Amino acid sequence: MAGSGEGVSLAARIRGFGPLLRKTLRQIGATRLVVTAIFLILGLAFARYSWNVMLAKDAERALFDVRLLLASPRVETDPRIAMVTFTEDTLRLTGRRSPLDRSMLAKGLLALDRMKPKAIGIDILVDQPTPEDQILIDAFRTMKTPTYLGFASHATNTTFMTLDQENFLRDFLRQTKPGNVHPTSIRLLADDDGVMRSWPNQPRELPPLMANSLTGGGEQFRSYQGSIRYRLPKFADRPVFDKFPIEIIANPDLIEAFRPQIEGRYIMIGGDIPDVDQFITPASRIQKGETTIGLEIHATLLAQMLDNIMPRKIPGWGLWLIALSVIALGALTAVSNMKIWKLGLLLLVQAGAIAAVPFIWQFHGIDTQGLPVFGWLIGWVFAYSAVGTAARGIGSEQRNFAQSALGKYLPGDIAKDIMKNPERLQLHGEKREIYALFSDLEGFTKLSHQIEPEMVAFLLNKYLDVLSETVLEHGGTIDKFVGDAIVAFWGAPISRPDDCERAVRCAVAMYEAGEQFRREAPEGVPPIGVTRVGVHFGEAIVGNFGGEGRIQYTALGDSMNTASRLEGANKYLKTKTLVSDTVVERSALSCFRPVGRIAVSGRSTPMEVFEPVFDFSETAVQQFTDIFRRYDAGDEGALAEFEKMATENPDDKALANLIERLREVGPGGYSALDK
Repeated sequence: MAGSGEGVSLAARIRGFGPLLRKTLRQIGATRLVVTAIFLILGLAFARYSWNVMLAKDAERALFDVRLLLASPRVETDPRIAMVTFTEDTLRLTGRRSPLDRSMLAKGLLALDRMKPKAIGIDILVDQPTPEDQILIDAFRTMKTPTYLGFASHATNTTFMTLDQENFLRDFLRQTKPGNVHPTSIRLLADDDGVMRSWPNQPRELPPLMANSLTGGGEQFRSYQGSIRYRLPKFADRPVFDKFPIEIIANPDLIEAFRPQIEGRYIMIGGDIPDVDQFITPASRIQKGETTIGLEIHATLLAQMLDNIMPRKIPGWGLWLIALSVIALGALTAVSNMKIWKLGLLLLVQAGAIAAVPFIWQFHGIDTQGLPVFGWLIGWVFAYSAVGTAARGIGSEQRNFAQSALGKYLPGDIAKDIMKNPERLQLHGEKREIYALFSDLEGFTKLSHQIEPEMVAFLLNKYLDVLSETVLEHGGTIDKFVGDAIVAFWGAPISRPDDCERAVRCAVAMYEAGEQFRREAPEGVPPIGVTRVGVHFGEAIVGNFGGEGRIQYTALGDSMNTASRLEGANKYLKTKTLVSDTVVERSALSCFRPVGRIAVSGRSTPMEVFEPVFDFSETAVQQFTDIFRRYDAGDEGALAEFEKMATENPDDKALANLIERLREVGPGGYSALDK
């Protein structure tokens, strides 16, 4: 029995929560609720995507660089890798700057080959001829050590590699056969701020990256694009990688002296020349502002691959979960009712957690590049500020306004605007240019006499609910319901640049929603008619009309009547949706085919009408329009083209009807409709 009592108590608490929530939302007000939701969404978006936001991205990168620098391991000189470089002294010695002296490279390779390294990678592009080419080719042909020569293609590096250079490099590689020389990609990609943080993408049309090539494995790194794992020297006088000038290595008298530093190691050859192939790394950016040669970047990638370290990234769903938690934390803190010192302590704890957790993750092998830490902070501030403002907004102004509006009918989509601008509740109208829409369900009155009243109410409510949602989804204002008809408009109380497109797309969507409604009708219900829609652009008087005790936000005028006439004209023109020429003139869409001119009741002059056909290609619409314009200009032979088109499209009843009317009225004529 105790359990039963607890269950009742819990159920009662749950039932009591609903009215409390509704009351709170009413007190906040629709406008503040929308604004709060917008700020929460903005905060959530910032907490998830700040790496994609200008300025915020710079802050995120700076925070990541600090984390990476502090988490970078300090190591002794790596005994597996050594670099052999062309330096400024080498250039002075050889008298060559660009291209680098290839005879010196050949001598260095032959000397290295005798020292028996594990493999050799060359971060140099042989992309243009020099007098020493044959010397280098001969050296390559004799290499016993697996050697990988830098390769780049015009397709993947259009800025620095022409097609002629690529062809020369390919031909050069062919001439090294049957040596032990292979191409390798030397592609490195810095971020748009010039800092090397990530492994480059490796297009499959390129050979493997130098690190992959030298190891002959590491297939998992072939598609890896995570952060580079930089290492720092443990001692200032002992670099992470040994580095030897090539002119010393090339000296045959020093081969035996250098053999212990070369044998069994991966050797990487390239330039160490100021202003050439230089990169900024997170560490050099923060510590000294010095650059790092591309060869050392390749060596770092190789070391990371040899260590088989691929820092894990937090998956996308995890980032969303964290972002949602941060926003929820900010919102809950804003509405927490605690003493100021407790609130201050809580804020310090939360700020410390947001700052510290990414560092902890970075130190524990999680790749925090892409982690929106700055975004979390801004998102938290957005949530805290938005919810705090909304909470403080539950005051006398909203309560007084709610009381003054009590018992008055206000459409939901207008209430937001009036809550923001209470003065709009005054009874007055204003002249506005609007896009008026009128829809009707064919034959519903007749249908209502054939089924039970309960089913009539069920069908009508469901139909109006579906079509109302369609209007609201497209930003329209619902004016009124007239039986099964819906009257709506765009352009008031708020106008948007794309109101025309919204109205047209809504009209077509309402027809399609009506068709779906017909297909899903309950069993036993007679066939339901089609939904017809008319749209017209014109002036109307828009405002709150009615007595002091009951008002309605509505539009009055010829534009509303014309939209109604257009809806009715669908029946005679065999169309589903019609728009007037005033709509087409203002639309950026190209989906309207002309269906003639009509004269309707209430208008003194005929008007040209169009049918939106989103399933037609732009070319098909243009072809249809061109034929109509030619006929309208007096080319009666154009009618034969319409007839051929109708033969090819027997289900196009609107086209067949158009042909019949054109025969009756002739070029430039119009059809007079009863409605």
